[in-house]
Amino acid sequence: MFDFDQYLGFLAFLTILTIGFWLMIFLLTFVIPYWIGGSLIERLKEMREERKAKRQA
Repeated sequence: MFDFDQYLGFLAFLTILTIGFWLMIFLLTFVIPYWIGGSLIERLKEMREERKAKRQA
């Protein structure tokens, strides 16, 4: 069915595909929401500081 070289290539393909799949799952469920949430929190802090500076001036 498979030569040994083809078998190794197929295993390499499956390994790369699996790593890519789990990397995308990790990015979509943890990294991207963390990034968006952090940027929103920072923006809210900046807006609060701007309002506070306007009130004091």
